[in-house]
Amino acid sequence: MDLQPFFDPIPARLLRQPFGHNAFYYHIHCHAETFPDLEGTHVALIGIEEYRGTGDEQLEGASGSTENIREKLYPLKKGQSNYNIADLGNLKTGENREETISLLSTIGAFLLKSQILPIFIGGSHDLDIGQFKSYQHMNKLVSLLTVDAKMDMEDKGIAQEIHSQDIILHEPNYMFNYCHLGYQSFLTDPELVTTLEKLYFDHIRLGQLRDSFKETEPLIRNADLLSFDICAIHSSDAPGAIDAQPFGLSAEEACQISWFAGMNEKLSSIGIYGYHSDLDDPRRKTASVIATMIWYFIEGFYQRKDSLSFQSNDYIKYTVSLDSKPSILHFYKSKLSGKWWMEIPKNQNERFNRDTIIPCSYQDYQTAQRGEIPERWVNSQLKLY
Repeated sequence: MDLQPFFDPIPARLLRQPFGHNAFYYHIHCHAETFPDLEGTHVALIGIEEYRGTGDEQLEGASGSTENIREKLYPLKKGQSNYNIADLGNLKTGENREETISLLSTIGAFLLKSQILPIFIGGSHDLDIGQFKSYQHMNKLVSLLTVDAKMDMEDKGIAQEIHSQDIILHEPNYMFNYCHLGYQSFLTDPELVTTLEKLYFDHIRLGQLRDSFKETEPLIRNADLLSFDICAIHSSDAPGAIDAQPFGLSAEEACQISWFAGMNEKLSSIGIYGYHSDLDDPRRKTASVIATMIWYFIEGFYQRKDSLSFQSNDYIKYTVSLDSKPSILHFYKSKLSGKWWMEIPKNQNERFNRDTIIPCSYQDYQTAQRGEIPERWVNSQLKLY
């Protein structure tokens, strides 16, 4: 598949900037006069300038938002790993929003099949339905992680207010789990929270996330794709968010989530949505935050260590006996990263006819040692049945 016709090249003005020594720009392949050769590419950056899902005519035109992000990303210093990254430029905008989403999905599916991880930047958050649809023909169930101040599951409204519900209700249904991090209670209908609990989906309020940040890492490690709306970052750090909020994650916490996501061996795509340059401050602070999130994600990506082959010598298996049913729980600890997993036994449902080993924390192992069944194990068992 020739991808070049679907992309606009990166503006020449940006590529002529005097970047410093060892800048990120010098270690990636950019779509300038020629399209990057994707042979051996690990990660592909894709800019999007689609804002019709916001319902705001003033934001719908070309914004230069992705150019601002690149302008902040390119001068950052390269990390310690050997990069093989391509910046494909901006995805061409369709005649309508649906056409853009369809194109995003097609490009995403091609990259996933080519084992290239796409990073989508720019555009409104409702575009993540295109990211999700990229997995439609992969014959596997996927887990979606969303980071957002709101749940975007209104019964009706503009696209960016209902897209998460559209994803959950999408047919054919190939979602195994939905996890929502960083939502704010005063922006969220309690009935939506109840609905997620009935579906055994994971949700972590902003306050809970802050109280036990490390305990969110297994949830991030369980995701196949990440959709991040920067309105989850408080407006003092991200004034350029389309739906900016006075409360939220700090820029540092957003970068920590990006780092965890990058290190997740399962995760195969990420989208960072909701930025518009017209709303940013004169110093383009929000673009800097997004650029740094991308940098941390890429650094995490190149620090991936675990094979996820749990019968190999890279893992230590722990067996915990319980007085209740189940009588035995199995845990695995990676010798390389120190991360933990636990095993959910096979059941008779043909759709899930396999042993399932899910990410967990050391705290889950300690809970089992006290004779209690970890809540994460219970929720996963309920999903499988």
